[in-house]
Amino acid sequence: MSYDVVVAGGGPVGLMLACELRLGGASVVVLERLTEIDPTLKAGSLTTPSVEALYRRGLLPALQEVQERAMELMKSFMREQASAEGPRRIPPRFAGHFAGMMLSADLLDADDPDLSGRGPAAQIGLVPQQQLEQILAVRAAELGVEVRRGVEVTGFTDDGEQVTLTTTGGPVHGRWLVGCDGGRSTVRKLAGFEFPGTDPEITAYQAIAKMEGTEHLGVGWHATPTGVYSYGPVPGRILVARFDGGAPGRDGKTTPVTTEELQEAVRHVTGSDVVVREITSVTRFTDNARQAATYRLGRVLLAGDAAHVHSPFGGQGLNLGLGDAVNLGWKLAAVVRGQAPEGLLDTYTRERHPIGAWVLDWTRAQIALMRPDAHARAARAVVADLVGTVTGTTYFVKKISGVWQRYDMPGGGGHPLVGRSVPDYEFEDGSRLADHLHDGRGLLVRRSGSGLDGTAVDGYGDRVATVTTAVGDPHFPGALLVRPDGVVAWAQDPGTTDSEGLANALETWFGTPAGVPAALR
Repeated sequence: MSYDVVVAGGGPVGLMLACELRLGGASVVVLERLTEIDPTLKAGSLTTPSVEALYRRGLLPALQEVQERAMELMKSFMREQASAEGPRRIPPRFAGHFAGMMLSADLLDADDPDLSGRGPAAQIGLVPQQQLEQILAVRAAELGVEVRRGVEVTGFTDDGEQVTLTTTGGPVHGRWLVGCDGGRSTVRKLAGFEFPGTDPEITAYQAIAKMEGTEHLGVGWHATPTGVYSYGPVPGRILVARFDGGAPGRDGKTTPVTTEELQEAVRHVTGSDVVVREITSVTRFTDNARQAATYRLGRVLLAGDAAHVHSPFGGQGLNLGLGDAVNLGWKLAAVVRGQAPEGLLDTYTRERHPIGAWVLDWTRAQIALMRPDAHARAARAVVADLVGTVTGTTYFVKKISGVWQRYDMPGGGGHPLVGRSVPDYEFEDGSRLADHLHDGRGLLVRRSGSGLDGTAVDGYGDRVATVTTAVGDPHFPGALLVRPDGVVAWAQDPGTTDSEGLANALETWFGTPAGVPAALR
């Protein structure tokens, strides 16, 4: 069978990409080697850009439901701790961590402009990866995405016109192939992508397990003479990172983690005689940090861990991959539909590669401060002082949450909003801006009385919706153009007219308007 796009990998990134492609009108099949969702403990939270992307597709209620269940688990854990240890001081509100140094929400600068204007998305974050994957699987089914589980890609050829794949389920043909198949990506290796980076220096474990002797473990993150560990915030969860590489001869990629191995690592790092009785879920990982030199070679593209790997500290991996999917999906769909030239795909690497490079360095910096040597611990003490300030906490939270992210985009009228995630403005009818992005089209928002010609988007009706409304926010510009991924492509201030800038932005991101003769395109 032949498809517009074949997506290798049916985790959250592959499913998110497939949903975006279908929303954009492309035919897509997802090939996933696993027969069911991987139950292994993985990422546990979403950053602001990820929640905004899902919110803009109408998935906020599902995320809210998952977060409520996760919060109940956390409350259960805290009740257990209180019962075991007696009355406890109420801990400060948690806002994340940097290198295991806890960030208190009580120290956040509530007036920082980067942390405002996020709407309901700002209230969501505690969404485990497995539950997100379930939400996206339902969404993919609703959109008509074909997902083939138990099918693994074993090879492919790219003849410049289409990609022909060999799989364990038979041959598959697609005009494009996107590898979302994880850190050891078969697609990346077969396509020949360069994958430079730095080698690992830690061995770490994250587990949900039945344990005894945990009464001496401190809740939250702690640095010890042999590494760092985190206990909680749900029953039985523990994470330990050791800097001696662990026992010799262990193969961290394929060998299952035994109760003995986990127990030895927990004791080594925490210094407590913990007994691991039974493992519910466990993963072993390192801080191997690598990034593909480009995210596209011919008709093959990469997204998620296939394009970049790093340690999970700071919770950036899943979110970085979702950002890739949201950025690529609408662009590839537009190229498939013939409404944009292939050159639009060049902006994928240009916009996403710098974000990925930053995440790799962000995780490397945390590893450097987690080292148990005297120099690292001295640097850690300095950073801990900064973390304990309003300015420091606000800086770290803004970085971790992703609200700082901005694409370097040409044109756009030079407005400071261009390249940034659009604020979730509330309109006069009670709707919010995100409510108008559910169908995957771009959006032109004009303030009532802005003077912008209503014919500005003629010929783009299938790609760009239009809203003319009063907006209560005094910071709202006179008008703005939003890409399908929620990024502002153009804006003009009240009292100004930039019809030419709008026309250029429309052509840059949405192609030639319908009705223009081919000879003039």
